[in-house]
Parts: sequence; structure tokens; C-alpha cells
Amino acid sequence: MLNSGRLHLLSQLDTLGTVRAVADTLHLSASTVSQQLAVLETETRCRLIERTGRRVRLTPAGLLLARRGREILDRMADVEAELRALNDEPIGTVRLGVFQSAIYSLAVPAANRLATTHPHLRLELVEMEPHESGPALRSGDADVIVTTTDYTGLPRGADLEVMSLGSDPVLLVLPHGHPLSSRGAVDLAACKEETWACDRPQSYMADLTVRLCREAGFEPRVACRFSNYLMLLRHVETAGSVALLPALAVTADHAVVTRRLNPPVHRNVAVVVRRGAPRRAAVNAVVGALRDHPEIEALAAPEPSRAQGDDAAPGPAGV
Repeated sequence: MLNSGRLHLLSQLDTLGTVRAVADTLHLSASTVSQQLAVLETETRCRLIERTGRRVRLTPAGLLLARRGREILDRMADVEAELRALNDEPIGTVRLGVFQSAIYSLAVPAANRLATTHPHLRLELVEMEPHESGPALRSGDADVIVTTTDYTGLPRGADLEVMSLGSDPVLLVLPHGHPLSSRGAVDLAACKEETWACDRPQSYMADLTVRLCREAGFEPRVACRFSNYLMLLRHVETAGSVALLPALAVTADHAVVTRRLNPPVHRNVAVVVRRGAPRRAAVNAVVGALRDHPEIEALAAPEPSRAQGDDAAPGPAGV
């Protein structure tokens, strides 16, 4: 296969006339130019240059390749320009690592909008908890992540750019008819006799649940551990357990009651990308779609002054 760099040297020799002139123009040594032209002769199996005393001139094959090579190089430059222009449009694959509760509330709506506005962009959603997404972003296994900045296992270094999406309240999730549902907000100390549905051990929400319960003076009695929030909510509905979940995880189609905590607890949600080289247009488009979403306005909105009652629609207040 012809090498574009060596074709360029041959084309320059046709234009400038001497190896020294080519070397001076391209800031190379004359020996380097001669060596590369010799390699080109080997690649083409043609004699391209002949010596006449101390000078060189192109053979008929050399002239043909130099002038056709110039056409090839010009065409390559045109293609590169077209690719650069195309790269201003969001194209290619972007891997988005996102924690479970934000998949259907943030990531899927963003993916649906991008499919319409940027059909050449392919968004691949990968469920990643905060302890997984940070390392994946740094290693290149994810291009963008949605995570919580409250997770201490994601150190903020100069290599990461963090953009806030809002504050997501942590809610106490109760079965319908539970005595605590009559309260506007609940002190966790009132839940010390309850059985708990929890996330898997060492996950962000499991660790947060244990920490908050211990701060309230008790160890939670765990009845089940599910990594799937739908199963966890189903356990609250059918088995009478209670749980702590972020508001994004609880939608209106679940037959549960939610209450704010007293004192209130929130997690800060952010989209994070690698800092450094200019970001691809596709990555910028994904970040923009995540930030330009109605749910983000709900996250950033002030808390309602009154929590929902039993007669209100199931689901988190203010979500």
C-alpha cells in the first residue's frame, strides 16, 4: 500500500527539483528524504529516480507517480476536510454509564430525543453504580457518566469535569396505610422497629441507609436485598417493609407512599466527563440532552411545603 508521506516527498521532488530543496522545505535531512524515496521504489517495484552526475531526476514512472500522487494527496485532503466538517455533527457511539434510578427518568428520555435530533449518534446505556462509573470513565470504558457527587469513592481531580444536574431528595418509602404515612415528614428514629428492604451490600444506597439508621440510633433489620429497585418497591407494596430511595427511583405507578425525612436528606446528581482533549461533538450532544430535561428542573425545584397524603397519587412528592 502506498504511503502518503512518501508520495508527498516524491511530489515535492518533482516540484523543487533536488533532494536538498525537499529536505530544507520539509525540515528533514537529505539522507532521510533519500531513504524514504528508496523505500517508495521498493514498495512500487519501480525505478522512480535516476542520477545524472550529482543531481537526480524522475524517471517516466517517477513522473507518473508524482503527478498522480499529487491528485491522490489532494483527494485525501478533501476527504479529511469533509470528515472534520462531519465531526462537527454528533456521530458515532457514546457509552453512558448511569445509576439505576436515573435510567428511565433521565437517560432513556435523553436517548429518545437524540435518536430524533442526531440520527447518526448511537447512545449505549450501561447501568453503573457510583463505585463503578468513576473508574469506568477514567479507564475509557464510559464516555459520560451520571453519578452522585456525594459518593466519596469518586475523587474529584483535574482530569474530570463535573456538571451539576440538581439535588435529588432521599425519601422514606412506606406501604399504603402505614401509620407513619400520616406524618408530613418522618424522623428515622420512628422506624427502628420496621423491617427494611435494601439495595445490595456496599452499594451507595445500602451504605446510606445503614448510616442514616445508625445516626438515628438503631441498626436496620433487613428483610431483603435487591439490586433492582422495581423488586425492592414490590417488596414494600406486598410485604410491608420500608425503604429509603432517591426520588428518581419512585414513580407514580408504584402503590407506595413516600415521605420526606426530618431532617431532610438529598443526594447531588451530576453528569461527569473526562477533561483534557476537546470533546467529541457526540459527547457534547449527550451532555446537552441530559442537562436539558424537564426532570432536571424538578430536581432543582424547592421542596414542597407539604408532603403528599394517603389520598394523593402514589409516588414521591415534588417529583
